[in-house]
Amino acid sequence: MKLFVFIMGLLFGSFFNVIILRVPRKESIIWPRSHCPHCQTTLKWYELIPVLSFIFLKGKCRYCGYRISWQYPLVEVMTGLIYLLLYYHFGLTMVFLIYIILISLLIISSVIDIREKIIPNVITFPGMVTGLISSIILKHIGFWNSLLGILIPGIFLFIIALIFKGGLGMGDVKLVAMIGAFTGVRWALMALFTGAFLGAITGIILIVSGVLDRKKPVPFGPFISIGGLVSILWGYEIWIYIINLY
Repeated sequence: MKLFVFIMGLLFGSFFNVIILRVPRKESIIWPRSHCPHCQTTLKWYELIPVLSFIFLKGKCRYCGYRISWQYPLVEVMTGLIYLLLYYHFGLTMVFLIYIILISLLIISSVIDIREKIIPNVITFPGMVTGLISSIILKHIGFWNSLLGILIPGIFLFIIALIFKGGLGMGDVKLVAMIGAFTGVRWALMALFTGAFLGAITGIILIVSGVLDRKKPVPFGPFISIGGLVSILWGYEIWIYIINLY
């Protein structure tokens, strides 16, 4: 089962790459079939095998020699590993499947944010609705906790975005609200503060090392997403540790 979960993650990760490229361009994620972005040649099924096709093709299109981005295998492997982590933590349960949906949306949103500096509404709004519906059906967090998970962290970050203009976007607000729809208030706030901490540390390191211009904003979405993953997997343990400090 572990191998099956990992392989499913690789396959879904391959499809996520299609979504990541096409959604910002407002293109269909179903048609046309996958093709080389340079020469537009439609790819055969064996050229779409996650990770292996990248290795066998030596990172280049076999038709025109155009270099294939490392994004493809990285997203595929990352998705497989995170799916496996969720499986280890929750087992084959409905909660596992619900968090698979959330993590998938976070992976897609994060990579789009890195590439395009946007987090599309077409990802976050359906995600919020899905989180609310799952809270009613599964009752793993309760409807009101899900609803407040949207409102409280979302409004909090919205106020922060208004105060510190330019540092945050409305996409970040909707992203943390989407996390709250799936996890509830407590873990969404933990995701937000964890993401803020990781983002600040990373920003300082990049600026001090000269890799990043001080005036150039760092996409916050990926850090919120990492915070979401941390809160899902280890939120309870972190919460208990914080309480015991006092």
